[in-house]
Amino acid sequence: MGAAGAGDNQGMTDPLDVLRVLLEGNQRWVDGQLEHPDQTVARRLSVAPRQSPFALVFSCMDSRVPPEVVFDRGVGDLFVVRTGGQALDQLVVLGSIEFGAIEFESCRLIMVLGHERCGAVTAAIESIRTGVAAPGHIPAVVEALRPAYDVAVTQPGDLVENMVRAQVELTVRALKDDPFLASIGGLLIVGGRYDLESGAVEIIA
Repeated sequence: MGAAGAGDNQGMTDPLDVLRVLLEGNQRWVDGQLEHPDQTVARRLSVAPRQSPFALVFSCMDSRVPPEVVFDRGVGDLFVVRTGGQALDQLVVLGSIEFGAIEFESCRLIMVLGHERCGAVTAAIESIRTGVAAPGHIPAVVEALRPAYDVAVTQPGDLVENMVRAQVELTVRALKDDPFLASIGGLLIVGGRYDLESGAVEIIA
């Protein structure tokens, strides 16, 4: 299958095929051989009347981890939901993910994407350990990340890295346990960890 053309990916029903396409695009990013698919005026016009993204990426808002770049994709290919540390709530964020998966039959892959040296994770650790509340509404992010901290703090090694991985794993589990998402046949939910230096995405859940 050609990796670059939009038409190559239309009608994919096997989420494993979708995952392969994303990982092939990520390898192009790692290698510096980007093909920039679906980034033309013609593509913009073709999806203007109707969209059919083939995957949803739930990732951290970090400026160094833009999913369309990381996976070498373009306009109309991906739903993207981004929060600090890919913090998941039970209202707007989860509802947005449910909407993408339930309303669009084309979307049968959800990837939760964390990354190394996550600033939101680091800030949550600082707040939890010192007991000093973060300003504004940031404590809501800290509380959403606290379960990952509770897992990571029991593990040997680097606390930030352990928490990044725990957050991905817990989020994947939460999405798999969601009744709405569980009711969708053929939906694959996976978790990945992005390396800031190499650009590589490793599937970890």
